[in-house]
Amino acid sequence: MLLAALRRVLDTEGALTVAVSGGVDSLTLAAAAAALRPAGATTLCHAQSPAVPSDALGRVQAMAARTGLALRIVDAGEFGDARYRANPVNRCYFCKSNLYATLAAMGGCVASGTNLDDLGDYRPGLEAAREHGVRHPFVEAGLRKADVRALARELGLGALAELPASPCLSSRVRTGLRIEPDALRRIDRIEAALRDEFGAVPLRCRQEPAGLAIELDAGVLDGLGAAGRARVQALVAGQLARDGLAQATVPLRPYRMGSAFVHG
Repeated sequence: MLLAALRRVLDTEGALTVAVSGGVDSLTLAAAAAALRPAGATTLCHAQSPAVPSDALGRVQAMAARTGLALRIVDAGEFGDARYRANPVNRCYFCKSNLYATLAAMGGCVASGTNLDDLGDYRPGLEAAREHGVRHPFVEAGLRKADVRALARELGLGALAELPASPCLSSRVRTGLRIEPDALRRIDRIEAALRDEFGAVPLRCRQEPAGLAIELDAGVLDGLGAAGRARVQALVAGQLARDGLAQATVPLRPYRMGSAFVHG
């Protein structure tokens, strides 16, 4: 059992704060902690900001209700950090530095949902985690992303086990373009409308120097046809119009992880 692999890691004395973003990794860690640790020994902490997808809070609150774990909602303060707002290649470092400093001030140990697969990516937020003594139980237990999804199924978390990855909304903004709350809210609305249209498939609304671009699961995109593409274009145009904006053409292309990130 994968849960057994976590028992040694999570069976520690003292308070534990689990940073929960609302994604499958952190919420599965929360459920595992609830199953393995004494009552009252674990707190969930969720940071709300314009960079967090709007549907994440509902999943976090549902997990807190399901497990009975205490939940704290905080403002990590990254939008008050000019270095973060400038959106450099190491933007995540400044975000996580603010978050982990906030969580560390609560006392006890802080844990994240990082898994082994994450260690193979460029993730400057991991340096911030190291500086603040954050633990990564899935890494310590040798679990990869597929293992985390399997553990979610083992814990009976239902559809959460298949939830597509959805990192912070700032990851949709091309490196070097300033992070603006209004732009993130617009991106979130467009992605929510696209999910209503296509379901839980990989998709992104990207902010690029020339404007917005939409990325959809390659199979979904291939099956759209002219009418389907026109429907997506109209959907995006409607969302832009809400903000008094217009864009002549919105590129549609296959989803590619990390395509807004420009390193070097």
